[in-house]
Amino acid sequence: MHVAALWRYPVKSLAGEQLEQAAVTTDGLHGDRLVHVRGPRGPLTGRTRPGLLTLPASTGADGVPRVAGHPWNTADAAALIRQRAGDTAQLRAYAGPERFDIGNLLVATDGAVARFGHDVRRLRPNLLLGGVPADAEATWPGHALIIGDAVIGLHSLRMRCNVTTIDPDTGQQDLDVFRRLRRDFGGELALNAWVIHPGTIRVGDPVRLTTTTATPHHLGGWIVGAPYSGPSD
Repeated sequence: MHVAALWRYPVKSLAGEQLEQAAVTTDGLHGDRLVHVRGPRGPLTGRTRPGLLTLPASTGADGVPRVAGHPWNTADAAALIRQRAGDTAQLRAYAGPERFDIGNLLVATDGAVARFGHDVRRLRPNLLLGGVPADAEATWPGHALIIGDAVIGLHSLRMRCNVTTIDPDTGQQDLDVFRRLRRDFGGELALNAWVIHPGTIRVGDPVRLTTTTATPHHLGGWIVGAPYSGPSD
């Protein structure tokens, strides 16, 4: 079993960037979801603003998240966000744990993805593991992954939402994707995870599965549609 791919999402709900290596800390993958989109009532995500999902985000050489090449805090980036998420949408920086939907990492496995039959990017994972049988990940909650010095706890299977129905390249919606998830996986695919011990992860690194008694310090993020209780202006 090995690390097959790594992704980071500098701006929450925007398209991710693929990496060859990444540092992970107890706050998750370095540089992940440091900026989010918000409206007057709170965060806006790809669940309700699917146009965001195909807008590219990256991390500049200076470490600043970028939207389609523009630093996130510029007028050009703001204009692109309004085009995709509405006239009241804004970009905000926030590094608190609530910025993650559940755990601060999401782990996918190649066997389950092959059975899924669609682009792995629809699942928006941070890690894709290779050399894993199709049914294996369903038995992994309560275990941990050892990858070099890093130790990743596996909490639970991720209940999927309508984000998976959006093609990551074209933005077209295919509701059959969600039906297949419900039929073949009970709606759950990939693993909610968190960082037990920090380290650096590289594509190609061997991965070892072990048991753990560790538990995450924080699970769960902002509730979509709830009054905004995250970072202030």
